[in-house]
Amino acid sequence: MNWIIRTTKKVKFHTHLQEVLKPIWDDLTIYQWVLTDLDFISDQPLPINFDEDYFVLDHPEFEQLYQSNTQIIWGIVSAVPNNIEPDISLISRLSAEDSMAWESNQFLIQESILEIIAFDSGYTIVKFKDQNLSDKFKEYFQEQALDLQKFNEKYIDRT
Repeated sequence: MNWIIRTTKKVKFHTHLQEVLKPIWDDLTIYQWVLTDLDFISDQPLPINFDEDYFVLDHPEFEQLYQSNTQIIWGIVSAVPNNIEPDISLISRLSAEDSMAWESNQFLIQESILEIIAFDSGYTIVKFKDQNLSDKFKEYFQEQALDLQKFNEKYIDRT
């Protein structure tokens, strides 16, 4: 239920949320979105900026970002149930460069049901707590979605 996308055959660029979330977008309307440690490129006004360390967006606000042609270069994007109040003091200190971002089943924002980590415009890590969402994601991306644990075993030296 933890995936990494390295190639961009189904996406224009890393991490384009409209393309990454395409197979599961309709399932995500009941969540709020927590975004932190962001670096991005966009050509239009968005409900995120470089003035704040983190953002908590409702679905309509996040949909503006989703519908845009924005590239998330670095950052953590998490879907959190609407009835959960995320720990803002923790969220504001999180980093996409944290080694836990690369660990299977380790969520930087514990309340997340879905976590996307954009890593230097070259990797998109997507973690799920919901098997159904994970299955839809994998079915859509097929061989482009690599198992994060297997990727780590093959490419990341932990010694």
